[in-house]
Amino acid sequence: MERAFTPLDCLLPAGNLKFCLLILNQPFSKDHFHCLWSKAALRACADGGANRLYHITEGSQDSFLPDYISGDFDSIQPEVKEYYKVKGCEFIETADQDLTDFTKCLQILQKKIEKKGLQIDVIVTLGGLGGRFDQIMASVETLFHATNITPFPVIVLQECSLIYLLQPGKHKLHVDTGLEGAWCGLIPIGSSCESVTTTGLKWNLSNQVLKFGTLVSTSNTYDGSGIVTIETDKPLLWTMAIQR
Repeated sequence: MERAFTPLDCLLPAGNLKFCLLILNQPFSKDHFHCLWSKAALRACADGGANRLYHITEGSQDSFLPDYISGDFDSIQPEVKEYYKVKGCEFIETADQDLTDFTKCLQILQKKIEKKGLQIDVIVTLGGLGGRFDQIMASVETLFHATNITPFPVIVLQECSLIYLLQPGKHKLHVDTGLEGAWCGLIPIGSSCESVTTTGLKWNLSNQVLKFGTLVSTSNTYDGSGIVTIETDKPLLWTMAIQR
């Protein structure tokens, strides 16, 4: 079955996708923050993500209270923790050091979605693609965990980039929101992809192998049709630019 998805729908004020918002401990701008926050059905911070939320909403923090904050709390600043505690935000401690705060926060989020009976289409993660390279790779790895945690697609976006892990099969991506930047790519992280076929790109693939040391589709772009189709035999990371 072909999976149809509009990756940047969540950034449109009149977008149709229902989503939950998860904030990570990396700097992000206000570019799309207010739109994401106002539309989210549930809002969570992973540990130091609460610091980012607190400081970017300076002067109006009372209007931006997360539903919960989770983690081992080694990153959240004491004054930030105290502020959100006084405001009645839920704190959930997760001590497992084998999983990242992102992964653990996602596990809790899925349980909250089920408990509340929320009808959503996607989980949007803000942050995770900037700063330390090891933490960027940890964000990518969480997308692999996510397939066993939640049935919903998980996207990660920060500043001008988005990543989304495509599962084996056929995908139809709508890239006609007007927010798409010029570049896009397909990255075979985790394992090589033995057969990838695309349409809608300037440089399409036809039953080709994507593999580090062989071929990786970076700095690609669109053919103007507004739709990209991808068929892959293994998980494949889609990345795309966001206009700022």
